Amino acid sequence: MNCFHCGRQVELTRRIGFREVCPVCDRSLHVCLNCGFYDPTFNNQCREPQAERVVDKDRANFCEYFSMRKTNELQRQSPANDARAKLEALFKKKL
Repeated sequence: MNCFHCGRQVELTRRIGFREVCPVCDRSLHVCLNCGFYDPTFNNQCREPQAERVVDKDRANFCEYFSMRKTNELQRQSPANDARAKLEALFKKKL
């Protein structure tokens, strides 16, 4: 997985603990932004319906549903930017 803060690859062979930190930037790894359930388009920005609300997505938390993110980067596009990109692709001139 990649650290949400510095973007460096973090190799872990075990489950991330509540107090686990990135060896490069020393930021917490057990945060919503590193979780596979994190999705800014969902209620409380989490796809796990039973998870308690976490306000600070970039700070360590004690969520029991935390799962390491499988992808290398967060999906940082907002719905408006995503719609704009689709419209531009639709009306783009073909060469």
